[in-house]
Amino acid sequence: MPEVSDAAQPEALLAERLARAITLAGPIPIAQFMAAANAHYYATRDPLGAGGDFVTAPEISQMFGELIGAWAADLWERAGRPPVAYVELGPGRGTLAVDALRVMAKAGLTPPVHFVETSPVLRAAQAERVPGAVWHDDTTSLPDDVALIIVANEFFDALPIRQLVRALDHWHERVVGCQDLLFLPIAGARVPDAIIPPELADAPPGSVIETAPAAVAIMRDLAQRIAAQGGAMLTIDYGYAGPAIGETLQAVRAHGFANPFEAPGAHDLTAHVDFATLAAAALSAGAVPYGPVTQGALLTALGIDARAAALGATVAPDRDRLVAPDQMGELFKALAVTARGWPQPAGFA
Repeated sequence: MPEVSDAAQPEALLAERLARAITLAGPIPIAQFMAAANAHYYATRDPLGAGGDFVTAPEISQMFGELIGAWAADLWERAGRPPVAYVELGPGRGTLAVDALRVMAKAGLTPPVHFVETSPVLRAAQAERVPGAVWHDDTTSLPDDVALIIVANEFFDALPIRQLVRALDHWHERVVGCQDLLFLPIAGARVPDAIIPPELADAPPGSVIETAPAAVAIMRDLAQRIAAQGGAMLTIDYGYAGPAIGETLQAVRAHGFANPFEAPGAHDLTAHVDFATLAAAALSAGAVPYGPVTQGALLTALGIDARAAALGATVAPDRDRLVAPDQMGELFKALAVTARGWPQPAGFA
């Protein structure tokens, strides 16, 4: 294996560590590879904006965060104005929170703010914009004495996924092998037939199923909290209503696509979110799921056209980017989860 000098880039050192682990113990699950790559990626940079790797909806226009703030304030008002905490998962630079909190304050809602964020780089950016926030490494330490209004925009897509690939007559775990610092996906051990959705069991050889155990676990935990404490959650991400056949693991770098198995830690690894599975997890945990609906439909129902008209003609391209079917409007979906007894959220008729 080639040696990596002390002057090598951190990504090269991560690749060397992963390669050594694979050489010593054998191929690793894709979920382990993805978790290691993304942990390094987010810990070492601000990936957002024109100079980064990608742009999220809150960075495109203030309208996005404002409408989410109005959504939260409306739901809180119709729920009887209970004590609540605002929670955001993976809040980026804090842009969404700033815009949402500004609108919520106008409606009389000024909740304490809790961010679930592990990146020191992004925590610093968030602290500049929302200086009173409380940070958490994960969801387990969130407040348990008030209702929660939780927002997760492009959070679940970056959680580790598991891939299962169909061989000639059986399904196998897809794992990552390595040779000379070159990583590639290969078929690993056979998996029990019982874990394959019955409608997909006879898919042709080469078919791939993706599952997201980490996403399901987080959704179940948060839904249990909402069911017990009251509140609601809004998740917006790119995805589909599954289960389905198809490989969606991808890497983004400099606003373009890259090989997800090349240079781990140098780019963002994501996969499309299975909203049907998340909704089922929320329901099984005692909460009430709504949707998914498309991002375009949600923002339109919340009044983006009126807000765009108020801001002027210069925001028309931003409005289109958020809601047009050939841009973010159809690919991105929204799922809401509420406590039983809470009102139906706006935009999910």
